[in-house]
Amino acid sequence: MTSRLALARARVSLPMVRRATGLLAGRHRSVLTGHGQDFDDLRHYEIGDDVSDIDWKASARVGEPVIRRFAHEVSLAVVLLVDTGRAMTATAPSGEPKHAVVDEIAAVVAHLARVRGDRVALLAGDAERTVHRPARGSAVEIEATLRALSSQWRPDAPPSDLDALVARAVRAFPRRSLMVLLTDETNPRPEHDRLLKLLAVRHEVMVIGVEDLSPVAGPAAEAAALLDVTSGIRLPDFLRRSGWFAGSARLRERLALEAARSVADRRSAVDDLLARRRIVGMRVDGSAAVLPELVGLLGRLRHAR
Repeated sequence: MTSRLALARARVSLPMVRRATGLLAGRHRSVLTGHGQDFDDLRHYEIGDDVSDIDWKASARVGEPVIRRFAHEVSLAVVLLVDTGRAMTATAPSGEPKHAVVDEIAAVVAHLARVRGDRVALLAGDAERTVHRPARGSAVEIEATLRALSSQWRPDAPPSDLDALVARAVRAFPRRSLMVLLTDETNPRPEHDRLLKLLAVRHEVMVIGVEDLSPVAGPAAEAAALLDVTSGIRLPDFLRRSGWFAGSARLRERLALEAARSVADRRSAVDDLLARRRIVGMRVDGSAAVLPELVGLLGRLRHAR
């Protein structure tokens, strides 16, 4: 079987790796502020370096900007916190199963973490199942972690239970880590706020949601069989086929507009919850968007600091 890490490495260009890992280092500095760092040396400032790292007194002595470099005492644990509920077997806008997009995100994050020398852990679960693999840094162990995640996807999987997943993460990882929560775009919801707040106090948290395919907009509405993965209800013919009866196209357009409004309201609620807890998040519509969106997110965070 082809290595998932090898596939991620093949899809990620070297310049993109350098940019992403450099930005990820910025996240690590924010996690480790005040402890776990030793001064290493000074070097000349380069475009893209964090301005806050400039040593102004040393810069005045040499006549040009120089920055301080620090050496980390230990590597950081990057925890893949994954929702494996039945909703993740639905279809993303790209046409892929949403769990395939999650696998891609996990592989890219694991690859970037390994390039930096960080360890990767996994905590995945739903209402009935939990998989926990401790933080490991070797390629073999990380590969096993990614395969353990891939083995959890089933069309008859139990529903999601984000509260239980986050509560277990709080207990299982007492040391400060970078938590990457991979879930459905409808999460987190208001009922998850208390535990999410507790997680964000103890850890650096990023939330990545996989978007849902709209069944009443675009070519997907003409598909032969569309059904809701949680209820098993099949999309009626008059919504799938524009010529099924007179006026069906107008009905689909109206429903698509209402669905788009509902999705926008739902996403706004998720964004507001994350902003209130100072948690960063993004949404992806397919595997191809994973790395560009991740790099863009890390870049925005660096500018925000």
